[in-house]
Amino acid sequence: MSNWSKLRRTVADWAASLDDVGFDVGRTHISLFNAVWMIFVVIAVLVFGRVVSRVGRRMVRAAKGLDGTQRALGEKLVTVTVWTIAVLVGIDAVGINLTTLTVFSGAFGLAVGFGLQKTFGNLIAGVILLMDRSIKPGDVIAVTDTKGSTFGEVSRIGVRAVSVTTRDNREILIPNEILMTTQVENWSYSSRMVGITIPVNVDYGSDLDLAEKLLLDAARTVPRVLKDPAPSILLDAFGPSAIQLLIYISINDPENGVGNVRSDVLKAAWHALKDSEVSIPLPQSDVTLRDSDGLRVLAEALGRRGAE
Repeated sequence: MSNWSKLRRTVADWAASLDDVGFDVGRTHISLFNAVWMIFVVIAVLVFGRVVSRVGRRMVRAAKGLDGTQRALGEKLVTVTVWTIAVLVGIDAVGINLTTLTVFSGAFGLAVGFGLQKTFGNLIAGVILLMDRSIKPGDVIAVTDTKGSTFGEVSRIGVRAVSVTTRDNREILIPNEILMTTQVENWSYSSRMVGITIPVNVDYGSDLDLAEKLLLDAARTVPRVLKDPAPSILLDAFGPSAIQLLIYISINDPENGVGNVRSDVLKAAWHALKDSEVSIPLPQSDVTLRDSDGLRVLAEALGRRGAE
């Protein structure tokens, strides 16, 4: 007898001895061998799913000709496919007849409908976002919902939520379903160029042409402001106490923030206007006192107090 035959016979005897240790429930025999075999299958399924899905994701990342969105979608599909196959093979290896699971399909459908509705909705929404490429990793988005507004760069599209990194390095998880049902500003959807409008008021007695020149020169000194298209000045309105101007600039790196470049332009404009003949007006208001009996009595009382 060969060594292989001896090994098989030993394993068979060992399995038979473990199978004898058990009890019967109806027509089902539950033994120590079944428990050991189930534990082995569960461990094998977990190891297989982790290893194969990791290898599959690496192959997708190494594939040439795919952008970041296509890689993310490919990794998600590979992971779902591998784990589905691993679970089905594990169920069959344990000895559960897949046709018997149809009995529980109605209950499972109710569970999905009531308990897992949001989870499956976010999963499908994430796949749709990756397929239509309306939002992809690296995009700069602004989302406004009932809980407030969020602005930042999309770092990852997960199974349940999209990870958005803000300017202060906070990572906010937004459910995929919200991005499908809420209006989203994508600042880098078709182009990374973003226009910014900055209001500046000047006094009515100022030289308007000089003010425009100084503001344009100030905007050009900010490194992030694009030279093409060049900054421009728009006359917005004649306000109650000032001439309202708008500085229009363009940037191509919105992921680095908008408030900071607006601050830099305003600082440069302040230094440029401070030493010139152009002045920034202070808020003014006119108060008109109407003649009345009460006002005359108050004036007489103040006059007598001043005389004393």
